[in-house]
Amino acid sequence: MPPLGRGLVYSLALAGMIGLAACGSDDDPPPAPPEPPANTYPHAKEPIGTVREMYDGTLTPDLAVNTFRNIDRLFPTRSIAPAATPRPLPKAARQLPAIKFTAGGKNYDIYDYLALNRVSGLLVLKNGEIAYETYQYGNTEKTRWMSMSVAKSITSTLIGVAIQDGLIGSVHDQVVKYVPKLAGSAYDGATVRDVLMMSSGVKWDETYTNPASDRRALLEAQISQKPGSALELMSKLPRAAEPGSTFNYSTGETQIAGELLHGAIKKPLAHYLSEKIWSKFGMEAEANWWLDSPDGIEIGGSGLSATLRDWGRFGLFFMNDGVIDGKSILPNGWVADAGSGKTLSGGDPLPYYGYMWWVNTDGQSAIDKAFYATGIFGQNIYINKKEKVVIVTWGAQSKPTGAGVINNTAFFDAVVKALQ
Repeated sequence: MPPLGRGLVYSLALAGMIGLAACGSDDDPPPAPPEPPANTYPHAKEPIGTVREMYDGTLTPDLAVNTFRNIDRLFPTRSIAPAATPRPLPKAARQLPAIKFTAGGKNYDIYDYLALNRVSGLLVLKNGEIAYETYQYGNTEKTRWMSMSVAKSITSTLIGVAIQDGLIGSVHDQVVKYVPKLAGSAYDGATVRDVLMMSSGVKWDETYTNPASDRRALLEAQISQKPGSALELMSKLPRAAEPGSTFNYSTGETQIAGELLHGAIKKPLAHYLSEKIWSKFGMEAEANWWLDSPDGIEIGGSGLSATLRDWGRFGLFFMNDGVIDGKSILPNGWVADAGSGKTLSGGDPLPYYGYMWWVNTDGQSAIDKAFYATGIFGQNIYINKKEKVVIVTWGAQSKPTGAGVINNTAFFDAVVKALQ
């Protein structure tokens, strides 16, 4: 069992105080419960489900919402400190109109998108200004919402930062240089680039709802909270193809990315993210990131929770090539490389995936060379550099995959067109 989260600890402490007070004289008036601290998270007392229920797709709609904004109660986390002064996100003079669009041969509007895709938060930035912002299901500006696989794009970005800092030589370095424990495993011979492209050649089954899949085995390792258990699992996987030759989507690959990043920077990923991006680009709220064990290593592929506007600020940071106060903290050309399709070692094209960013391959977004980070249950950060648009969606869908009714790209294209 993972340690109790802060919200649950507070609730138990409160219950204990009330119980002790009840032991007083029968003539005493019932004591008023103590006021929670002023900085208490607004959703801290909500009942939540379990992480297994999340991946099984068996949470009721209300419980899913509660759980997705309280995932720091499922596992230990490490905080990501914000900036002393938040970066302003002014309201745009021109707001997003009530758009209508077609997807899959059917007509929709923005309200259909919000309802049918169970969007719990939507932020649209044009030229760094808020053109649309809405919170649903009781969420507010103070709500932290889970990233799920959007965290993969954060991890890959931090690898770029580490290359710029000289802590990783290049994407062509061997993984075992930074994670010596993988010597002799199927990852021996794979490069950093192979991992970023999900093409290490290591066998992996990503099926979220199958308890026997590799993805669920990695989740069980995380649930165990045993230091090193996730890396031990990854080190025992067999090889299925030569490194760099085949794309196979793998959350395990991002666990390796987190391990190699940690081996290079010699500090927690959350601290590095705060030091290099969160505090420097003006994020306004503390975020947090799941750990593989108490005081352990961050989960490279999921479990990062932040506010809607701070996810938007991260999108702006990346859209602007990682430049902060005139200085780029990413290698020259990193954003273009990370956000564009690749070619595998045997010559096969990989047009839809970059360095843990997905690449749009249809619609106007493909023409504009837009790309996006995405996570199960409906999380997205869409970036269109040509039109200077960032779109962030939070989702509270009932199943890990396949529960979104309306195609996201069709909606994103409609938003971009309406703001031209």
